[in-house]
Amino acid sequence: MDVMTASALLAGVGWLIGGPLGDLIRAFVGETYQSLTAEKPLPPPEQAVKSIAFTIGVIALSAKMAKADGVVTAPEVTAFRKIFTVSPEEAENARRVFDLARRDTAGFETYARQIAALFVPGAPILEELLGSLAAIARADHEIHAEEIAYLQQVAAIFGITGTAFRAVLHRHLGLAAHLDDPYAVLGVDASAPDTALKAAYLRLVKEHHPDRLMAEGLPAEAVGIATETLASINSAWDTIKRERGIA
Repeated sequence: MDVMTASALLAGVGWLIGGPLGDLIRAFVGETYQSLTAEKPLPPPEQAVKSIAFTIGVIALSAKMAKADGVVTAPEVTAFRKIFTVSPEEAENARRVFDLARRDTAGFETYARQIAALFVPGAPILEELLGSLAAIARADHEIHAEEIAYLQQVAAIFGITGTAFRAVLHRHLGLAAHLDDPYAVLGVDASAPDTALKAAYLRLVKEHHPDRLMAEGLPAEAVGIATETLASINSAWDTIKRERGIA
């Protein structure tokens, strides 16, 4: 796939999605994705739209997340770069879009709604994006009430509420916010029988496996957050098995 074809696809995706998110995608045309798409085949069109939207969306919402407590700190920017892997050649372009989104007058709700419209409500891939934002929040080792409120509002737009939202917080904030309940990580009640716990665990492993998420549009560059989610789920299950003596 040559650079001109890759850029044309990105421009088309930007116009297709439209709105502030489309504007950011078009800002990337010919820059951030050139080296990425020139080196390997692009995914099928529908998956490409979701993958590109996820990429730009996570940058935009990360910028808004970092600003939620009133100041963007160096650890938060570093956390974004760690969570969403950006090659050295693309780092400057990603930083530029991050800064544009941070200064943008569009509210985070607009970006969140545009991204949510690409997936079914509560889709695991949306949980991964929410987990990315939670990781930004914990980066400076202090979870602010404004950040939790921001996460909750984005989650509601994504169709992730109640127990599902609490599970995302436990998976991605964990000890950073004294949220280390393994049952909450699995989204189940501590009184649930062993069979129900195992069923919940197996379902989550299936839903959040990086290979499945990438097939649904998660960019390869964001696989780190999916791996973190799966590790948290596995760790919670191991803890529960030890506590209950489950073989």
